[in-house]
Amino acid sequence: MTPKSESNALPPSGITARIAIFIDPRDESAKTISWDKLGTVVTGLPEMYRLAREGRLDIILVDERRQELNNHIATKLRRNNGLTEIWAIVEGETVPEAREYVDGYISRDLEQSEIAKKLKQILADQELLAHYQIVARSSSMKAVARTIDRIAPTDVSVLVVGPSGSGKELVARALHHDSPRRDRPFVAINCAAIAEGVLESELFGHEKGAFTGAATRRDGLFSKADGGTMFLDEIGETKPDTQVKLLRFLEDGTYYPVGSSTASRANVRVVAATNRDLVEAIAERQFREDLYFRLSVVKIVLPPLLNRKGDIQPLLQTFNADHRELEYSDSALDLLRRYDWPGNVRQLKNFATRMAALKPKGLVGTEDVEMFLTEQHVSGGSTLPVSTGRTVEEAGQELIYRAILSLGNEVRLLRDLITSHLPSEAESGDITAAAAARSAGTMDEMERVLIEKVLAETKGNRKEAARRLGIGERTLYRKLGKYKLR
Repeated sequence: MTPKSESNALPPSGITARIAIFIDPRDESAKTISWDKLGTVVTGLPEMYRLAREGRLDIILVDERRQELNNHIATKLRRNNGLTEIWAIVEGETVPEAREYVDGYISRDLEQSEIAKKLKQILADQELLAHYQIVARSSSMKAVARTIDRIAPTDVSVLVVGPSGSGKELVARALHHDSPRRDRPFVAINCAAIAEGVLESELFGHEKGAFTGAATRRDGLFSKADGGTMFLDEIGETKPDTQVKLLRFLEDGTYYPVGSSTASRANVRVVAATNRDLVEAIAERQFREDLYFRLSVVKIVLPPLLNRKGDIQPLLQTFNADHRELEYSDSALDLLRRYDWPGNVRQLKNFATRMAALKPKGLVGTEDVEMFLTEQHVSGGSTLPVSTGRTVEEAGQELIYRAILSLGNEVRLLRDLITSHLPSEAESGDITAAAAARSAGTMDEMERVLIEKVLAETKGNRKEAARRLGIGERTLYRKLGKYKLR
């Protein structure tokens, strides 16, 4: 990561085309605001296209009354830099109906100094995102970058919550590399990828003869991460015994290698991540509440790509940075923005890698996108079902079940976003969180009814029921326990 700049000053007008202002200079606001001192004033689209082609445009301010600018034009203006932010200049404090291509709104009633301050904040956010290698324009990811900036220098434990493929390890690495521990090890482990009996040994090490096959003494990952940062991915998949040992370590930095009665110590900052709803896991007695509070001193919530589709164009440009001659048609980009991306940024990167391999110097059209999306149907995918040997009814049941899960996850993400990003609005947050909880209860009821129905149809055959629902048997058993259907 490159060091953060100490200056947030606006560039002098006329030297670079970082800020372009698409406004009629005869506008009434021009009498009180010297727009030309804030950026380059542009009166027509041809000039705007020229600026976009010739230099990196960081911000475009556009009068909301200029009807020429729309989503199609915005896509073209971002051809050279998908991170170009477009902010609409609006009348008063009223925010007009949201437009897909607009990143935010600035009132023309503000003083010039206030507008300049707002522009500096936008540029500072862009700089912060670049510093942490987060490719985004969305306000939700700006909030993530600001949180990282505030807590990276500290030693507090952090819980990163987000769906699979949303960039949780990227956040953990950013926290480490911007901390005083940057010169010490960063050690990552996926808790779900290691058998429970082996996980404890991997984390805490073991003594010679502690178990069959332990021919020598071995240091664990906490020992190797001493002085640095430990990233515990999929922390929600750990078992109660391991959770107890993790809690002990978080409390005083001590642990016992497997087979040892002598305590060891390590100075490690812990960053954990999960794609599960740990509050639900606590209610189901699958996760310790005290460990949850220890891990989530600060909680960072990563939104799914579905909720930040404006970031798709800049992400594609980043992934295909080594294939500059690869282009995407406007219709292809529009189709990509309409897809739900259940695999999030990881899935988008797979698509970009595929296009770079198949069409290194070509144009990606809608037929390429449609072919990719057709092939993306997997259990839990959000595309329509394809031929899988199941009946239409079974495929329909899976679609319904997937919709219930998706809605439930969005309710939980909403609750997490409320609690993590709006701490100062406790009363309002409590009301909204309560509404979210009621919605979650409704989703749970729908899920329970559907599971009961499928179990009845399969005469209690849980393996077949799981197959029809498109989930694993382990997940089904967890749901059966949750709803007391055993």
